[in-house]
Parts: sequence; structure tokens; C-alpha cells
Amino acid sequence: RGQEDIVRVIADVLGQAYVLVPSLDGAAGQPDNVVIGMDNGKIKKREDLRRKGRTTVTTHCIDALDLRDEDVTSYCDYEYLYTEKPFVRRDVARFLGFVLGQIKPHEDLKKKARTTLLSTTFPDVRTALPNLDILSVGADSVELRVDLLQEPTPDSPIMSVPSIKYVGEQVMLLRQRTELPIIFTTRCTKENGRFPMDDPMLFYQYLRKAVQWGCEYIDVELWLPEEIRQKLAAEKGSSRIISAWHDFSGKFKWSSAEAQQLFREGAVYGDIVKMIALSNTTEENYELEYFRSVIQTSYAHPPLSGLNMGSVGQLSRTLNKVFTPITHPLLPMIAAPGQLSAAEINSTLHSMGQMPKLDMYAIGNVRQNGQAMFFEKCLNELSLPHQLLCIERIAPGAIERFISTPTFGGAHINPPLPASASFLPKLSNAATAVGQVDTVVAHSTPSGKLLMGDNSTWKGIRATLTREFVPSAYAGQAALVLASQESQAAAAMFALMSLNIGPIYTIGFQAKGMAASNVHQFRGLDDMKKMEAPFVIISALPAEKSFIVSPLLKHYSSMVKKRESGKVFVDLSNGVRGKGDSVATAASLGWSAYGIADVNAWTTVETLRLLVGQNVPYDFVRLAAGRSLYR
Repeated sequence: RGQEDIVRVIADVLGQAYVLVPSLDGAAGQPDNVVIGMDNGKIKKREDLRRKGRTTVTTHCIDALDLRDEDVTSYCDYEYLYTEKPFVRRDVARFLGFVLGQIKPHEDLKKKARTTLLSTTFPDVRTALPNLDILSVGADSVELRVDLLQEPTPDSPIMSVPSIKYVGEQVMLLRQRTELPIIFTTRCTKENGRFPMDDPMLFYQYLRKAVQWGCEYIDVELWLPEEIRQKLAAEKGSSRIISAWHDFSGKFKWSSAEAQQLFREGAVYGDIVKMIALSNTTEENYELEYFRSVIQTSYAHPPLSGLNMGSVGQLSRTLNKVFTPITHPLLPMIAAPGQLSAAEINSTLHSMGQMPKLDMYAIGNVRQNGQAMFFEKCLNELSLPHQLLCIERIAPGAIERFISTPTFGGAHINPPLPASASFLPKLSNAATAVGQVDTVVAHSTPSGKLLMGDNSTWKGIRATLTREFVPSAYAGQAALVLASQESQAAAAMFALMSLNIGPIYTIGFQAKGMAASNVHQFRGLDDMKKMEAPFVIISALPAEKSFIVSPLLKHYSSMVKKRESGKVFVDLSNGVRGKGDSVATAASLGWSAYGIADVNAWTTVETLRLLVGQNVPYDFVRLAAGRSLYR
């Protein structure tokens, strides 16, 4: 009641129209591509919510009067909590993209050679928010230790178990401030946590809510009754289950038959099986590695995350490759004995010979625009052993010599090279389609080093486009792309096509490459006037020509008012400050507007993932890279 505007925001993020109805009867006959909003206080037969054949989400603004009704929520698929402050659209896009199955972080993380989780140990997430960007460097996910949260109450300083209301708001705050997947963990008293073991249904209630809140992972302890684990597996939706087992006795043996039996039990409902034991001797690390090799050989799924706790078990944390828990010096305490930071793990891997020192190249305009300095900052922050070599002028044949050396670890190239370069032995599908290589990746394979030319820019553009819209919002929609020549717009065109965009109209160039049949060039004002307002406009014009974009934005803004969703603008040059600043013009006209800094930040994230296999969050890039992102 009184929060109807969230329906409009949700519809816009989905790229759909919406309608407000007074009752469930009013929802009958509405098209599938229309978002239906209704005051949850007017739902009389709540069980009917499950019979509508739609995804149902109950929403609550925590800044307003608390009208949450747990009975209504229990009949809905999901619950979305939000604030009236910034981040609403961005958070809605992430939430909906995940629960609707359009964003699949687990599938992306499975492709990585190593993944980590940041174990937060704050009693209140608010304490972590100012440093979250720095804390997250090197992390692939963030674990919310719900059992460590301390909810203040008027009557007593701390509640032994925080209320569901308080935990929901903590999840909301964390998701608003991190792009990382959230692992929702309720650790019991026997396993170094604070949730009581005498009430298994308490664990189910909180974990079920985590699914409704759109947490990407839920940590389900193996000791819980099978009916609870089975029920969570049936109700998990897009969330994934980490089946967790811990032993603090110091008596567990990885070489025992019990170890494999525990893995098999965890694999029944788990998408990942986590097994952690307290070790007393270094030899137990070697026993764990043998156990790990047996599991990997015998079972294709699920992956095993196996660790030994304690100082002597730190070797196992270094060798584990699946969701290794990491800490950070800025955290108030470690979540488990022997935890290491991402930097400490990388340093240890190097000292063991598992991460050799390599030469990373930054080629082209990299010193002047500050990119090289930022890359060096990231290498230092992560304690990676590699050295960055900057080459601004490339002599003929120089790149061929660089990539053929045994210590070559990869290269970032700005401006990009044509994909037709003969010295690139293999190209990714994206580099082939775009026709440009801005990243050369060195993959380690059993047969040796495999070099691949890739393109990160299109991923940066795609990530920018889906910052405040779910991917399906672009499907079938019209796009307008401006450039002086096709090569300037190639990455943008590929990004749009990856989103199943509808017809693409161009100004300034004729598309001859990819999917040219779906691309139409405007040859005059008459063509432009015939077109309905595009869902998205991308300008790849150089800065000195971008002044022509503002009149287009004004022209189409008057047409877009007749439509209920859409209006995305991306300027790859960021224009000229002042009257020619097209990003400012677009924002003033109500468009979701992004400049080159947004695209460059996301491109930097993707480049680092390709080159060094480690995650550096977008917000950290924006924070630390500074003005270099605008060049």
C-alpha cells in the first residue's frame, strides 16, 4: 500500500508494460508480457497466488511503514526488500535477472580454475559497507555468516538468533553494495557457529527465506535431517546448495571409508560439497589431496571444496580450487582457524612453484591514460608475482617476439589489433565476430601454453547495458548505433546481438559484417523520422562529433514518453563537457545514461579476469582507477 512505484520500476527493468489491479480477479486475461501489481493487503484467497502460472514477488520498502505479512510471503515465490535511496534499479535488475534464471553466476564460476569466497564476520553488515570494495578484491563470492549477526534490541543487548526481519534487511544491504554472489550461511554451535542444533526447522526457515531473497547460494549443513535437505533442494529455484560438513574433533581421517561416504551423502542434494576437518599434522594435507584426486576421478559432479583447519592446514587452503574461504586484514576476525587472505594464497602458490612469475604486457596508449598504473596496483593488491611491461610504440614483428617467449603471461592492447593478425594462433568467437583483439590470453594446458586472441570490450559494453535492465529486456527491441565507421561500433554491435536485440539501425556507417541482414542504415532524415523510438542508443562517434547526438536524444525522448519502458543511452566517447555532453543530456531527459568510464570499468574487470583469472569488482575499479577510465 502506497508503494506502487516499485511496480513501474520492475516493469521498466524487465522492458515490459505494467498494470495495477484491485484484486487477483483483475489479473485474469492479462498478457504474459505485462507486469501485474496489486496491494498485498487486498489478497483474500492467498493460495490463489500459486495458481496464476506467474512468478510472484512480494515487495516491501523498509523505509516506509512495515506492512510485511509473512503469511502472504509464504505463498509467493520471492520476497524483494528495498530502500528508497539509490541503487534501487540496479538492485532490482540483479535480483530479477537471477531469480528468473537469466543471470547464472554458478555456471560462470564453474568455468574458473580457482574460486574463493570472502567470509564476512561483521555483527552488522553496515560496518563492512565502507570498505566492501577493497575487501572484495580477489573474491568470487561473499559469505554472509548469519549466525554471527548481532541484532540489537531495546530489552537486551544481543539476540542469540537474529530475527528473520533483521536478517532480510542485512541481505538487502549487502546485495545493494556488492556485485558478488551471496552465500547465505547459518552455522550451528557444534560447527563453530551460533545457531542452536536442537531446532532443525529454524535452519529451514532461514534458508528458505534466503531462497526467497534471491541469495545465489545457501549453505546447508549435512547433519540436518534429510527431509529438510530434500525440501530445500526442491524449493531452491535459481539458488544453489553448498552441502557443508565440518569436523572439529581432530580425529577425522581423509583416508577413511567415511570420507567418501560423507561426500556421496552431500552430493545427493548439493551443487557443491564442502568438507572441512581440523588437522594436526602436515601429512593430513597430503591425505586430503589424495582424497581430492580420487573424488575428481570418480565423480564428475558436484565439485568438492575440501579444507583442513588450523595453521598446519593452511597448505590445503592454498591447494583447494573450489570456493576457498578467504579473509582480509580489515575484517574484525577470521571465520575459521587458519584462514588466509587472497594475497597470502597467491604468495604461497608462487613460493610453491604453482604460480610462476610471468610477463604481462600493456601495449599501446596505456601509460598516458593511467591503465598501466591501475593494473600494477591490482597485481600488488593481490600479491601476484607477475611483472607488467609497458610498450607504447610497437615495432614491426615485436608482438610476435613477446608472445613467443616462455614467460609471456598475456597482453592488454589499446587500441586493439585487427583480428586478421597472422601471429595470433587462435581467436575467440567474440574476437572473430568483432574483428578486433584487445586481449591476448595465455592458457595453460596439459600439452603446453595455448595463446588466444580475445575481445573484452564487448563484455564491458554488455555489462553496462545490463546494469539496470535484465538481459531479456533487450530481446526484439530496436537499437540505434552511431559511428563514423563500422570498426568503431563492432564491439557494441556484438554486445547488442548477444542480448537478442531486434533490428539495429545505424547512422554514419553501413554494416557489412556480422548479421548485416538485421542492420539497416539511415540515409537521411526521412528514414530517421519513420523509426519508432529505439529502446537503446549507442554512440561510438569520436568526441569531436558527438555533439550531433543530443538532438537525436531530444527527438526520440518525445516519442518514448508514449511507451512505458526503455530508454538506454551509452556514449563510448563520453562527448565533450558542456553543451555537447550527450550523457548529461540523456540523463536530463530521463534516459539511463552511461559514459565511457562505465564501459571502461567493466572492460577492465573482464580484462583482469581473462589475464590473471582473478576478480576485481567494478566498484573497486571505479574507486581506484580514477580519471584513467575516461580516456
